[in-house]
Amino acid sequence: MKAKISITLIGLWAGFSLTNFCYAEGMQVQYPAGYRNWLHVKSMLIQPGHALENPFQGIHYVYANGKAAAGLKKGNYEDGAVLVFDLLNYEEKDKTIQEGKRKLLGVMYKDASKYAATGGWGFEGFAGDSKTERLVKDDGKSCFDCHASEKGKDYVFSQFRD
Repeated sequence: MKAKISITLIGLWAGFSLTNFCYAEGMQVQYPAGYRNWLHVKSMLIQPGHALENPFQGIHYVYANGKAAAGLKKGNYEDGAVLVFDLLNYEEKDKTIQEGKRKLLGVMYKDASKYAATGGWGFEGFAGDSKTERLVKDDGKSCFDCHASEKGKDYVFSQFRD
């Protein structure tokens, strides 16, 4: 179970490309305003020594909007479903682990026709606390390549937990 949790939504970022093109205008996934008020799906901490330590060491939070929450329960997602992967640095202090600064905010947005080439999902990453500095440089292909292993769950690693 720990191994499965460890890879939850990490595929969003596993293969960032350094190519020089981004989503065409109108194809970009937007920053998800108000996501912290959505369903909190899960939390996780990746520490030094983990296989995905670079670049995913930190505290992970996953959030789902209403359509994504319904999709988590059903196992498939309708257009308009949004999942957010919030990755923060952490600090160890006085025998506690506390949130540090945000490293990135990852977004999966479901639109089956718009993003047909990537399983119906658009992918984006926003650097740190920026709502405009985009990290995905390959039309979401590297994100999708990792998520392809979850085709039977509509390309989503996370699962609903009561």
